[in-house]
Amino acid sequence: MKDAVKDFKSFILRGNVVDLAVGVAIGAAFTAVVTSFTKNLLTPILAIPGDKASFADLSFSIRNATFKYGAFIDDVIGFVLIAAVLFFLVIRPINQMMARRKTEPEVLSTTRDCPYCLSSIPIAASRCAFCTANVAAAS
Repeated sequence: MKDAVKDFKSFILRGNVVDLAVGVAIGAAFTAVVTSFTKNLLTPILAIPGDKASFADLSFSIRNATFKYGAFIDDVIGFVLIAAVLFFLVIRPINQMMARRKTEPEVLSTTRDCPYCLSSIPIAASRCAFCTANVAAAS
């Protein structure tokens, strides 16, 4: 029993579990912020050309079945707006920051394309293994 408690304690305190828990908590909080931004600041822009910002009341019925296509339109618009906010306010700035902070050198390729069959061959090859053509030495 003592070993099981010790193993459980080392599992819980392992960096991956703690990092994952923090990531989930921050992700939930960030989702709330992005959803609020979309719902309260971006979605009302839809009311500018039209008369309302929500399509939730739009529906049609066939016999006893009601199809609420307006709620679906609202969800699609919300998804597109959230994706745009995440892309332009999170993904692009992080990618630009990572590109500026890149410190490792470019990886040199160890292969080249055969000029005849376009297969990938080693740089030092003098004959293509696929089409057996003689190829000039790489410069």
